Amino acid sequence: MKFCANCGAGVVQRVPPGDTLARWVCEHCGEIHYQNPKLVIGTVPEHEGKVLLCRRAIEPRYGYWTLPAGFMENDETTAQAALRETLEEAGAAVELQQPFTLISVPRVNQVHLFYRARLRSLDYKPGEETLEVALVEEAAIPWPELAFRTVAYTLKRWFEDRSRGNYQFHAADLQ
Repeated sequence: MKFCANCGAGVVQRVPPGDTLARWVCEHCGEIHYQNPKLVIGTVPEHEGKVLLCRRAIEPRYGYWTLPAGFMENDETTAQAALRETLEEAGAAVELQQPFTLISVPRVNQVHLFYRARLRSLDYKPGEETLEVALVEEAAIPWPELAFRTVAYTLKRWFEDRSRGNYQFHAADLQ
């Protein structure tokens, strides 16, 4: 960050009074610019024991498989973000269920939240950022071709819980 979003003056990085971490601070107007982790919100869309996966048409990880997910926008709830991202990425309408995984990824300043979801119909199609969409059973999950560790973690927990017949909430920290 070089300039204050409030007044346009240059900023410096320092620990503001009463804080413990260095922040970008405007020495002209005093504005403190906090930079916080981004939220990635998505779903595990399911139909008859199969999971809907998307093959990425964008970087990072172009061509790799993922769950439908993306960055949460301002002025939306996590549930709204999950529904929107599933529709944008996979062209799929889902019935949202409970939050399933919450994964902190401090290395990239992100927090990933995936909801369980049930496909409302088999009418789905790749979105602008997706090469293809596939409904996949556990034996056909392309584990080495998954785009992100948070997706692999979520899918592993989902299949474990399904085999037990009891879905639980899972939280993890991945470096």
